[in-house]
Amino acid sequence: MEETKSQKTDILIIGCGIAGASAALEAAKSGLKVVVVTKNEKLEESNTFYAQGGIVSLGPDDHPELLKEDIIQTGDGINNPEAVEILSKEGNKMVDSVLIEELDIPFMKSSPDSLDYAQEGGHSRRRILHIRDTTGRTIEEKFVAALKDYSNVTLLPDHTAVDLLTVPHHSKNPTSFYREPRCIGCYVLDNKTNKVKIICSTYTILATGGCGAVYLYTSNPKGAIGDGYAMAYRAGARIVNMEYIQFHPTSLFHRDADGFLISETMRGEGARLKTKDGQMFMDKYSGQNELAPRDEVTRAIYEEMTNTSSNYVYLDLASYAKIDIKKRFPHIYKTCLQYGIDITKESIPVVPAAHYCCGGVLVDGWGRSSLSGLYAVGEVSCTGVHGANRLASTSLLEGLVWGIRSAKHIASHFNPVLERTGLDIHQWYYPEKEEETDPALINQDWISIRSTMWNYAGIIRTPKRLERARADLDYLHHRIEKFYKEARMDRNVVGLKHGIQVALLITYAAIGNPVSRGSHYIKN
Repeated sequence: MEETKSQKTDILIIGCGIAGASAALEAAKSGLKVVVVTKNEKLEESNTFYAQGGIVSLGPDDHPELLKEDIIQTGDGINNPEAVEILSKEGNKMVDSVLIEELDIPFMKSSPDSLDYAQEGGHSRRRILHIRDTTGRTIEEKFVAALKDYSNVTLLPDHTAVDLLTVPHHSKNPTSFYREPRCIGCYVLDNKTNKVKIICSTYTILATGGCGAVYLYTSNPKGAIGDGYAMAYRAGARIVNMEYIQFHPTSLFHRDADGFLISETMRGEGARLKTKDGQMFMDKYSGQNELAPRDEVTRAIYEEMTNTSSNYVYLDLASYAKIDIKKRFPHIYKTCLQYGIDITKESIPVVPAAHYCCGGVLVDGWGRSSLSGLYAVGEVSCTGVHGANRLASTSLLEGLVWGIRSAKHIASHFNPVLERTGLDIHQWYYPEKEEETDPALINQDWISIRSTMWNYAGIIRTPKRLERARADLDYLHHRIEKFYKEARMDRNVVGLKHGIQVALLITYAAIGNPVSRGSHYIKN
């Protein structure tokens, strides 16, 4: 087979949510050559696009120290103090300079001269900037539009990252084994041709988002299967805190809704949780009631569903709202109405869903991983900001801050080491007789992964459940690896390989931590 020519760039960014897009924009402004890869046909498709609530800033009666306290209290005290300090002190400035001044994001205002700040669970102040309930979508669209103005940015949608390229592992030169391991790019699958490209980069930034879609019920888009965690793990980067999977308390319960998120801001605006027979219950579980941290609210709902043999509870905004519901939550109102639910007149049936991974690729304050040449930003990374449980609406801010900081760090320390590492690397291996992939088999494997994770490594875990998950997933992993080596390459095959690896990372991390803390809750 004819050899594939390597594409070279200064920075390869894998993912185009707020973290990847902000890194790309900052790098582009510094004059570096940037390639952005995303597996989706639309560049905007990401967890960021679906973020409803908003982004943390600082309200008029607020202070960075108050934000720090809220983050650490919600994170159950195991947050990285340095990372929390960075977020609390720099976040507000970046929101102002990049989102408001540079991108002209139209955050809602309470008056012509004042921004409107919402409040969510775990926050001691109203400090969430928002665009009603489509904050993430607006931010994402603005970033993508800005990136298209730069001639030094190449955007590659519909391309799936397969594996990180590293020296010495992928080098043909035996003497490269004497060098320090370094990431020098990625094998990337063109989804249209099903051929693997080689993109060599001086620096690589993972911005692939989270892994909620390895669970049966999730608020994430189906593509959020943790590609970045899997690739970084196989490349040898440190992965930490994967047991801390945050479940969002309220996703719409409807057979056709596919995990549609009901924003936590609704509870900030007065909505109450009730059982199916109309009884409020949060006061039994937390003194903060509906504004308790997400892990507490999630477990309370789970317990009430278990105790009442129900498969959902109600979120009642209509009875308590002091706002114009249609105006404040237009997207949620319109979506629920499509399913026959008028949220201005009736309660919303809701269930918890896998939402956010607090762990990931361990990075420092500049987004550097333990593998030279590799940075990670956004949900795929673990800065330590979130500890054991994420404070609401800090995810977009963390992506923005570390996206910008990583690009600044690369630009200020740029060293074209790529030419010295040597590009004599192995071509992608295609089996001589590629097996046709059967969609039914891939779908069944995904059902097994997602059901196992939901039932055995979900909201409430036990040693027996986790051990069952480990055994079942280990067996499935062996089968999938064999299938992967023989199958015709396509994005579904690659995704399955990533997904089983991520499920195992979560399960093994949970088994290794017997202490219930934050979003990792284990019953012995």
